[in-house]
Amino acid sequence: MKQQILKILSDLVACDTQNPPRRIEPHGPIHQCLTRWLDPGFEISVEDYGMGRVNWLAIRGKPTRLFNVHLDTVPAAEGWSHPPLQLTLDAEKGYGRGVCDIKGAAACLIAAANQCADVAILFSSDEEGSQSCCIDEFCQSATASLFGSFVIAEPTGCEAVLGHRGYLSVTGKFRGVSGHTSQHHLLPKSANHLAARWVAQALQQVAEFENKDLGGESACFNVGRLEGGLKNNMVSDHCLVTWSARMPAGFPNQNLLKALQIEDTAEVQWQTTFDGPPLPGGLVQYQETQAWCQEHDLVVANHVDFWTEAALFARLGQPTIVLGPGDISQAHTVDEWVAIEQLEKASNRYLELMQQE
Repeated sequence: MKQQILKILSDLVACDTQNPPRRIEPHGPIHQCLTRWLDPGFEISVEDYGMGRVNWLAIRGKPTRLFNVHLDTVPAAEGWSHPPLQLTLDAEKGYGRGVCDIKGAAACLIAAANQCADVAILFSSDEEGSQSCCIDEFCQSATASLFGSFVIAEPTGCEAVLGHRGYLSVTGKFRGVSGHTSQHHLLPKSANHLAARWVAQALQQVAEFENKDLGGESACFNVGRLEGGLKNNMVSDHCLVTWSARMPAGFPNQNLLKALQIEDTAEVQWQTTFDGPPLPGGLVQYQETQAWCQEHDLVVANHVDFWTEAALFARLGQPTIVLGPGDISQAHTVDEWVAIEQLEKASNRYLELMQQE
């Protein structure tokens, strides 16, 4: 099966699915690649959400488990020693944009699926775009309710990951009163001062979030930008604050938003630019997924720090794991690579899960 996996991967890497610019067509090269390599018995339905955001759902038989893999990649930066959109092989590794994150897994899934009577794979194209439109749309569809478990492909060394941090990105625009800094009564109304006081309170609040049941992780909170005012002898009438947080498994993002009082007032307007929940949503769901993994003889790995769209599937209330070849340190890099041994291992693991339908 190794040679077939590498041939499929070679075709996938040659399809330019960099996101941005996300010039991905619903019936373009990727669709043709899927049609070429999946057995004729698969029915491939296409959902186009515009702007290069596309779902291809390949189903054969009557499966109850869904596998998902995204086909978009990050852009290829300068400095590669191998052609980014061409699979380059040596004795142990394959190089190319997306081989690790996560077209390698897509090739493994296709090779395994061709050997099964009942299987479903959702190929999506918006994971790297920080929107997750494709998965949001799918999870709201009636089709999603047909499946009792979900396997999401991301680089985990072929072990099952059951938990990761959420990711929350927020922008705040503070409004103050402009004036001369000699006017003492105006200083408390400075937009910069208002923002600074909010940041100080936020840092105190975030320090209280720690999940002792699911790994003992604390929340990560970062102020990315704090920018306002015109000069130091003028009271600032505006200040922009952007921040992000990575909540530990089991802590919904809404808990943090409530604690930080993220709501529009006369002094500030907030916009949540991305809201990716943590995986799992709570201890009960984690325990249920642990039991599911034991039933399917899956090695469970430690939680990972990077966010995945598995958290969106998990909101459907079914066992959801992250499992794929490679390591996150090999992804998004110049000369991105994946071990050929990992591809073989992943394909065998996927095949076992498909045959356990």
